[in-house]
Amino acid sequence: MRTAGALPQSAEALANPACVVGPGQRCEHALVDQALNQRLVAYEHQVRGRFAAIVDTLKTVSAFQHEVDFVARAQRYAQDRLGYELPADLLEDAWVAGLNMRALHACCTFRSFKECIERADADQAPWRERMALDADFIQACGYHTVDVSPCADGRLQGLLPFIFRMAPNDNIQVKAYAGAMFDVEGDVADWTHRELERLSGALPGGESANYLKIAVYHFSTSLPCDQGCAAHGSHDSKAVESALGRLNELRAAIENTFGRGAAPEILLVGVDTDIDAIRVHLPDASGDVNPYRYVDTGDLYRETLGMDAASARAHLAAAVARAEAADGWAQGEGAMNAGMHNLVLRLLEANLSQIEYVIQHHAGRYAVIGHDEAFICAGEATNYVQLRNKYYYAHLDTVEEGAADMDVGIKIFTGLNIRHGLAVPVLVHFHYSSRVPGARERAVMRCKRVKAAIAVRYPQLHEQGLLNCQMAVSDRYGSERCAFVEDAAVAAGH
Repeated sequence: MRTAGALPQSAEALANPACVVGPGQRCEHALVDQALNQRLVAYEHQVRGRFAAIVDTLKTVSAFQHEVDFVARAQRYAQDRLGYELPADLLEDAWVAGLNMRALHACCTFRSFKECIERADADQAPWRERMALDADFIQACGYHTVDVSPCADGRLQGLLPFIFRMAPNDNIQVKAYAGAMFDVEGDVADWTHRELERLSGALPGGESANYLKIAVYHFSTSLPCDQGCAAHGSHDSKAVESALGRLNELRAAIENTFGRGAAPEILLVGVDTDIDAIRVHLPDASGDVNPYRYVDTGDLYRETLGMDAASARAHLAAAVARAEAADGWAQGEGAMNAGMHNLVLRLLEANLSQIEYVIQHHAGRYAVIGHDEAFICAGEATNYVQLRNKYYYAHLDTVEEGAADMDVGIKIFTGLNIRHGLAVPVLVHFHYSSRVPGARERAVMRCKRVKAAIAVRYPQLHEQGLLNCQMAVSDRYGSERCAFVEDAAVAAGH
């Protein structure tokens, strides 16, 4: 069974266009952080390894389901291969009507994800301390908050540590939406909350700093008409225009509400999900973004390969300066402010390491250039696991509001799971604040409402057992991370 999205390609197609070398040459760039790449590939192997054995384990368990000691044997085998036992009720009833493989597969998917979350601190510690864009650097650029809205596509799931080389922290917010079409009203509320914290002194060092909103669209250079953004019909120009439109709407909304000059700074970034190169669209002196004024790290990597570090950095700076001075369609009103300029240069340089990461560890271009997610996360994202194609995210408060995101996710998993007879695993997840009395109970109720609404929206999948929902909640300020609601209910004797 070939995973959906694993498209047959020639050896020529698999070559990374950023690095075409001759005999005896190597793709080793002077600005690449090789040590960080090694730490990230170790993290990738750790996380993927927790999912890799699921299918083969379940196939083996299925083969001896009619033996007398089946339950005990299955649990020993699962513990040995997966590191945890399978749900006992699904095993004990297998002799009557056979194993419910759809339910087992979904349960293992959720449990493996939970294992990743429980071990996240230890897994991520080696690379978190080495990120190029850490909290101190971002603050030095003049930003107290960076709010990132990538497309919900699973290929952008590792955006911060891999593609941006940005350290996740309390001042970095990530809210993904299908097509990067973030909720403007919701973002105005988030900006207002952070401004209140800034003005009250709750953000140390942020008194004179600004808020930065980044929208991230994506495209595919290999199959632009098929593997681009599904929410925009793989129409690249529509993805760019739509993301920029939301950024401009956010600025206008805040200035119309709070006065001229109040709006946050904005940045538009595109990701080639085949090789993880980025296009950074440069703001001008007024903070306006022209979609035609950008620099591309795929080009920069190729142009600077073989240079020493100082020469390569000078080349990056010159490329930015040329883009800022462009006329015609790409013209802007002057150069970026100093803080944005420093941020853009660091972002460009950091992404060169990711391009080489793909060259060294993924044969130059990802083997699966399309979707290969394990499940859908509906509600609020769990940002504890940072890795490409682990899950598709559907941001929603209610299913009705998030219908577009959910529908895109179901369409993706129709190819990934349903056509192979597997159910669509959906993790319904919301955060709560332990500082607010009753918040956890209300988050659980939200989970239950959304889970019920998903079943109503996709009745055929639900009735056929092709939809498997698990609910979970996380404390924004405490230690509870992705706690499965049913598990908590059982432990409490409910």
